[in-house]
Amino acid sequence: MNLFDIENKVILITGGGGVLGGEMANYLLSKGANIVILDYKEEIVNEAVENLKKVKNTVTGFVCNALDEESLKKVADKIIDQHGKIDILINAAGGNMPGATIGVDQTIFDVNIDHFKKVVDLNLFGSILPALVFGKEMVKHKKGVIINISSMTAQSAITRVVGYSASKAAIDNFTKWLSVELATKFGEGLRVNAIAPGFFIGNQNRNLLIDKETGKFTDRGKTIIKNTPMKRFGETDELNGTIHYLCADASKFVTGVVLPIDGGFSAFSGV
Repeated sequence: MNLFDIENKVILITGGGGVLGGEMANYLLSKGANIVILDYKEEIVNEAVENLKKVKNTVTGFVCNALDEESLKKVADKIIDQHGKIDILINAAGGNMPGATIGVDQTIFDVNIDHFKKVVDLNLFGSILPALVFGKEMVKHKKGVIINISSMTAQSAITRVVGYSASKAAIDNFTKWLSVELATKFGEGLRVNAIAPGFFIGNQNRNLLIDKETGKFTDRGKTIIKNTPMKRFGETDELNGTIHYLCADASKFVTGVVLPIDGGFSAFSGV
């Protein structure tokens, strides 16, 4: 028996048209999974599906708003009609907004509360609602896996990103809470876990970590490297092994955990 076999598993990825979700989709597709891309714009979904079909043809996509319960229910019906089941949900939709980040010359009192609320909505409720809608389908078969995306910002006070930090800390708690709820009330076949990526350079944080004019690390970037034992930023493909493990039977007794993928950042005291 291959504990890591995920062939023919139906895997939904919210935010599947993004960098993080797209990388996961590409990898899992190459391992034989049936991938369903969910994103909020038709052009994003179409482009992602077209690119992924170059890897393997077992990919479909739907326009879906992770913050709209009715939109999620309609898509769930379509997926069930097409595949008959939902094996795995990866909640990769998320993000940040400028007003929820404290500028270099600002304090917490300058935060834009409207942006703060939108960031919490996207990162927290953008995971809660898909988990409830698609999780309900998993319960019918008494088997399924939900994987949320946490962050290093959830585990300690990473300066400036206050809205993002608060929402990801809530994801940690929700992951643990839902894992207990599903296992105790619907059986051991339902698991909920999360990954907590360390620092990866992406579109959302590039300007915080790399100086646009010089191309060198900013002071913030240097501080992160200093506090990362491996002395580098992560590469997006370095999340794939952990995601694969959590999707597969290799982790069938693992639920309610938040796994750091951070080059040792969370273990290091700084001295």
